[in-house]
Amino acid sequence: MSTYLLLLHETPADFALLTPAAMQEIVAAHRAYAVRLAERGLLAGGEKLSDDGGRHIRSRDGRPVITDGPYAETHEVIGGFYLVRAASLAEAEALALECPHRGGGRWIELRKVDEMQ
Repeated sequence: MSTYLLLLHETPADFALLTPAAMQEIVAAHRAYAVRLAERGLLAGGEKLSDDGGRHIRSRDGRPVITDGPYAETHEVIGGFYLVRAASLAEAEALALECPHRGGGRWIELRKVDEMQ
C-alpha cells in the first residue's frame, strides 16, 4: 500500500461568514471522515492547520529569507491535510472524493508520498 497526501485548499474567507452551528457541522463531517478511514485502516494522519498562515522560508542570494505566511488578501491557503493509505491512485482518488472538504471553492490536491528509504 502507498501513502497519499490530501492537501485541503481553501480561500481565507471560506469560513468567515459561517454560523457556529454550520462550522460545527463541518468539523463533525471531518471527524466522521477520519473515523471511517481509521476503521478501514486507511488513515495515516491528518490535521487542521493553524489559521495564522505560518512562515515562508526561502533563500535569496544564498541567504535565508523568512516572512509571514499568507495574508487575508491571499487567494488560496492550505487549511489542513490527511495522509491516507491506498493500494492505487484510483483508490486514493475515491478516498478524496469521500472527503467533506470539496465544494464552495474549496478543493483537494492529491499527491503520492515517495517513501524515504
